[in-house]
Amino acid sequence: MVGGSMSSKAPAPFGLASATALIVANMIGTGVFTSLGFQVAGTQSGFALLALWAVGGLLSLAGALCYAELGAMLPHSGGEYVYLSRAWSPTLGFVGGFVSITAGFAGPVALAAIAFGRYAAQVVPIPPLAATVGVLVLVGSVQFLHARGAALFQLATSSITLAVIVAFVSTGLAIGPVEPISFAPSATAWREIIAAPFAISLIYVIYAYHGWNAVGYVAGDVQNPQRVIPRAVIGAVLLVGTLYLLLHWVFLRTTPIEALSGTVEVASLSASRILGPIGGRIMSAMIAAVLVATVSGFLLAGSRVTQAVAADKPRLAWLAIRSADGVPRPALAFQIALIGVLIATSTFEQVLAYAGVVLNLMNLLAILGVMRLRKIAPELHRPFRVPFYPATPLLFAALSCWMIVFVIAQRPAVLLAALGTLGAGALLHRLLQTGRPDTRSNPTSPNP
Repeated sequence: MVGGSMSSKAPAPFGLASATALIVANMIGTGVFTSLGFQVAGTQSGFALLALWAVGGLLSLAGALCYAELGAMLPHSGGEYVYLSRAWSPTLGFVGGFVSITAGFAGPVALAAIAFGRYAAQVVPIPPLAATVGVLVLVGSVQFLHARGAALFQLATSSITLAVIVAFVSTGLAIGPVEPISFAPSATAWREIIAAPFAISLIYVIYAYHGWNAVGYVAGDVQNPQRVIPRAVIGAVLLVGTLYLLLHWVFLRTTPIEALSGTVEVASLSASRILGPIGGRIMSAMIAAVLVATVSGFLLAGSRVTQAVAADKPRLAWLAIRSADGVPRPALAFQIALIGVLIATSTFEQVLAYAGVVLNLMNLLAILGVMRLRKIAPELHRPFRVPFYPATPLLFAALSCWMIVFVIAQRPAVLLAALGTLGAGALLHRLLQTGRPDTRSNPTSPNP
């Protein structure tokens, strides 16, 4: 089984509630609270701005439905590593795993931890770096101790995240000042939707939604995965999409467009408009709480991907060890070390567009893999099938390609960075080859 299945001594820790919580935590992070300031630079219609988040939600739901079929059909930890290996080739699968380990998990965890430090420092007198290291140590320690404890911690922190967002939205709609911005469709709004800035802004939105595929990374730890995975991914995407739309409705109706433009602390600015000067500080504390769940979710999923990728490479066997209680401690330690390096160098703060493109590209290949597997492996058991097939995967592919082409046309350096990452993953896979096929847990075998 790919990724080294959990020992029979340890029951799978993730049920429907905790699996859904994991996806929610991976989806809700800094992007939803900060990216609006960049979007209003080229798109200013209220309708077009909300359409950004609606399109992002639609794209994520289409992707989630496809991943639900993949996850139920191949219920093994590893995510894109498993899916790309089975649908395309072991090399592409390894590249997908490499991208997940680096751009997909270590980077976002480092950024979330750094953001936590900055927000926490606005609430309590503590150096930002100390808070950053502290949250990483706290979350890492919980996950190091026991898989079940990690699942419960994830459920608790995700519940706090949802409570924070619901409270903010409710307050903003109840007492927030109303700005003169129209959310009705208009000719101007439709022109903005088909313009290049809309497509470029969409990459930030997709990054904010990224995480809807998280349960695939821990599928081997999910109870009754064929039944739980589809329900978890669909429920989480619908919930988060609704919350994102409501949040941005509040941001836009409480804060002038000119004040939002170029601002990173969008949520704090909106809170200050709603509650006064103390509102910004309260919002900082709320976002810090949300970021704990983000760090936990990405670290938990990232360590499982690292372990799954290493399990199929004899030269990385030391990294694939999984304890009897289900915790992949070497992979978890490796992830924490990599995140520590990124925090120390702070080089990931300028790679949002790059990360969005390269991660979306891996999602695109995995979802096209749904169609390929329907043709080359019709015998595989599919407890869940994508509704409205093939329209659903084709919709995801069309929107993704449209977005990626616009971003690359505007920012060619993103293409070079993405190709460099893919090339590095392919080269590493070649260097790790032993000269003979490894059939112990080959995800491309007929019956993985």
